[in-house]
Order: sequence, then C-alpha cells, then structure tokens
Amino acid sequence: MNWTFIVTPGDGYPVKLTHRFQALLVAAIWGVNFVVIDIGLRDLPPLVLTALRFVVAAVPLVLLVPRPTARLRYVVGYGLVLGVLKFGVLFTAMDAGMPAGLASLVLQAQALVSVLLAAALLRERPGGWQLAGVLVGSVGIAMLALDGGGHATVVGFALTLFAAASWAVANVVVRASGETRPLSLLVWSSLVPPIPLLGLAGVVDGPGVVLDAITGLSWRGILAVAYVAYVSTLVGFGLWNRLIATYSVARVAPFSLLVPVFGLAASWLLLGERVGPGEALAAAVILAGLALVLRRPPRSAPLPAVAGAAPARAAVPEVG
Repeated sequence: MNWTFIVTPGDGYPVKLTHRFQALLVAAIWGVNFVVIDIGLRDLPPLVLTALRFVVAAVPLVLLVPRPTARLRYVVGYGLVLGVLKFGVLFTAMDAGMPAGLASLVLQAQALVSVLLAAALLRERPGGWQLAGVLVGSVGIAMLALDGGGHATVVGFALTLFAAASWAVANVVVRASGETRPLSLLVWSSLVPPIPLLGLAGVVDGPGVVLDAITGLSWRGILAVAYVAYVSTLVGFGLWNRLIATYSVARVAPFSLLVPVFGLAASWLLLGERVGPGEALAAAVILAGLALVLRRPPRSAPLPAVAGAAPARAAVPEVG
C-alpha cells in the first residue's frame, strides 16, 4: 500500500473563530455525554446501550444521507474502531466502576496518541508549540487522574485507556480516508457496530438479558439513547469529522482536552461527583495547554504541498 498525502488548506493555518466555537460546542456535548451514559447504564447493559446508540443514529438517516466518498474499507474500519473498540469498551469501563467525570478526562489521552499516530502514519508534522501544548495538557490530565484515581476500579481505568487509544486510531482513519462527506461517513459507518456489539452482549450478558433490555426500555433509557445517538454521535462527531477533514488531526485533537472540564462540571452538578481544588488546578493546566496548541503559527508554518498535487484536496490514500 502506497500513501500519497496532500496538504489541505487548513494545515498549518490558525483555526477560524467559528471553527473554534464548533470545537468548544463538541467538547461541551461530549462532556455532558458521560453523565448521560452513566444514567443510561442504570437501565441497560453497556454493549446493548452502545448498539442502540448506533442503530438509532443510522437507521433514520441512512435513507436520506448520500453514501460516503471514502472506500468501503474505511467506512467499515471506522465503524468497528469507533463503535466497538472505542464506545463499546468505554461503556463497559463505566459499567465496571469508572466514574463519569474521571472517564471524561482519562479518555482524552487520545489527544497525544492522535498527534503521534498522525506524525507516524500520515506524515503530519506537529509544530513545537503544538507538542508543548499537548504535553502541558497531558500533564493536566495526569494531575486529574492522580487526584481522583482512587474513585475508579483498575479494570475501569485500564479499559478507558484502551478506549482512548481506539479513538486516536479512529481519528487517523477519518483523516486517511479522504472523506469529503463527514456526515455520510458517520451515518453509514454507524450501520457496522450494532451486529458485533449485540453478538458480544449475547455472549457476555446472555440472550435473554439482551432481549429483555431492548423490549423493556424505560423512558430514562430512551432519553439516554436519544442523546448519545443524535446529540453526541450525529451532532458531535459530525462537527468533529468536519473539522478533522478541514484541518490536520494534530490541530483538531487537542480541543478534546476541554471535554474533561465540561465532564467534571456536569458530573458535579448532575451526579454529585465532587470537584476539589486539585481538579480545578488540573483544569487550569489543561486550558494553558490548549492555549499553546492554538497559538497563532508563523506564516512560514504551512507544509509544502506534494509536487504536482492539487492543494485543495484532503489527504487521500492511494493503493498500489
């Protein structure tokens, strides 16, 4: 497999103000999402809740949204990595004793992994300020984990780290796919996770438990599924994938460092999870890291385009 990567207009340039607000909105949506997941897990097994999330997200829209422009392997791969490995494992981690607020911050280890994978696989070179910002933000995440790590089980913590790594891989898949219809990729790839997730749920929980959970949905479960399917998945990842398609993975992924700030605040307000001075200090460190990442680069920062390549296209993988 030979890879040809073409620089997009957003690579190396400052993120537009409107796009920054979109990234902040996604961070808020995903922060609150952890509280909703916690509530949904009170009525549904984790793998069933994950499967329903993607069924509800895909079925109504797949008839209205055009097919993705990316090749089938990227659509299937994205669905498996994001749906099964990231969300399936994350929901299982929270069911295994990972608190909502702490899960929201540990999952953001994906930011550093995304930058490293993009550099290794996509030839995206993060600048010095970007690297410094991600490292500072990662220190803030580590501070939060150390300050609140006693509230999580070892299994829950480990599974959440695995989910974070899976999210980083999903970011790279989006970037490498060259998809020009981010919403299409999201909707059509949502058809992939339900069958393997329900199959795993049948093995883990038993077919009877799975059937009872689906047929006996409470209003609380229905509202939780609606939020994680429409608000978190369609709105959140729709905007997220559009930003990744416009800019590089390294420039977009660090915005997710704000998710734990919203997640901890929502967990404190809605679930009563305590936010102490240590968490507040760590949140300030995360914001400082984000400020470094978003520092306006010099005009010489953009990478040169590949010789003979059209500058307006996204990174396109070529198979040979």
